[in-house]
Amino acid sequence: MAVSYSSSLSSFAAAAAFAETKASIAPASSQAVRFASISSARPFIAPLTSNSTVHRNRRASFVAPRAAAESHSSPTSFHGLCYVVGDNIDTDQIIPAEYLTLVPSNPAEYEKLGSYALIGLPASYEKRFIEPNETKTKYSIVIGGENFGCGSSREHAPVALGAAGVAAVVAQSYARIFFRNSVATGEVYPLESEVRVCEECRTGDVITIELGESRLINHTTGKEYKLQPIGDAGPVIEAGGIFAYARKTGMIPQSA
Repeated sequence: MAVSYSSSLSSFAAAAAFAETKASIAPASSQAVRFASISSARPFIAPLTSNSTVHRNRRASFVAPRAAAESHSSPTSFHGLCYVVGDNIDTDQIIPAEYLTLVPSNPAEYEKLGSYALIGLPASYEKRFIEPNETKTKYSIVIGGENFGCGSSREHAPVALGAAGVAAVVAQSYARIFFRNSVATGEVYPLESEVRVCEECRTGDVITIELGESRLINHTTGKEYKLQPIGDAGPVIEAGGIFAYARKTGMIPQSA
């Protein structure tokens, strides 16, 4: 089933505003701030550190270094090699639970998290997503089947893909929580295909995604495919995630 983000955008932004207000009045001695979770199952706790280079105004938020550092200039297209997976790719395959102790707001751990992206795939995937001794992938686009991102509601899943160098995921359908987490963290564009592109493309094909025209072009095969428009989720991802979007649009105050 297709996942629509526009229906929950306003409530999501309200949660971000509440979290920002709550964080701003927290006691100075607190070592961590628990804020409204992207996931309904469990909140994420981000530690406060005095030497952090990514926390704004020393408030905790799930802001990964790439989302915090990039200037989001409304990208119109993505071009690169694709990595193709099948149906029901769960979050434990995207980033196994043993690596969830890594804190994405720490630049070194963010990079390390990316180096483990899709390491949980079974041995039937002969081509590795990330080569040994590398921290980045050569595949900037992931193509999947139905129910991509199912399983446990871990925000680390889209962050790991983004940290590895993935710009977009194209799937036939998504687990709702993965779609929401992708938008909220601003790490990857979760795009939906109208057909099973995962059966039309092969790992290593050269792909272009045109966001404005909502289409995928496979330059290796010469075929084009229609994608579902990203809609209201687009500006949130472009801004760098839900907190950045809420600040940009005035839903919560800009950090001092």
